[in-house]
Amino acid sequence: MSAGTELWLVRHGETEWSAGGAHTSRTDIALTEHGRRRAEELRAFLAGVKFDAVLVSPMQRARETARIAGFGDAVVDDGLKEWDYGVYEGRTTAEIRKELPEWSVWKNAIVDGETVEQVGERADAVIARALAAAPAGGKVALFAHAHLLRILASRWVGLSAADGRLFVLGTGSLSVLGWERETRAIVSWNRGFE
Repeated sequence: MSAGTELWLVRHGETEWSAGGAHTSRTDIALTEHGRRRAEELRAFLAGVKFDAVLVSPMQRARETARIAGFGDAVVDDGLKEWDYGVYEGRTTAEIRKELPEWSVWKNAIVDGETVEQVGERADAVIARALAAAPAGGKVALFAHAHLLRILASRWVGLSAADGRLFVLGTGSLSVLGWERETRAIVSWNRGFE
């Protein structure tokens, strides 16, 4: 175990779909101008921070955020892809609830997509890779997506994948997972730069 290692979670900047609340996983869309500005703010904030590794989702919105933030050489990690929303891709919760009242991505079956537990297993594997990348207790940056990062944070502190619903995460935000002595903890959450 790499006690002392910090995971710096960076949610990608805003896209048209994230601005409108649409579930976005497999659709590969670019950042909005606001999303690019947020990535520039991240660059200023992260300047001088030494990371042992920087991992990024293969999706354009995450890679673009990493590149603008100064990490164009980040290593692509497929485990950082967003939750596969199946038939709900591109739809908002409000739209889905017109057909399925009370629907929640956290509670209902995701038709033709991933279960929350499957996403949790991917998050656990990413955590293991991140800890292996910084065995001496350094820092690892992870550029990815809202639900995946919320689930990863939940798993970091020993909660179930579905408990990711308890963590709100804005676009272009920065969060830090670390330790309180020998216990995994959330050091900072959902930090914005506006």
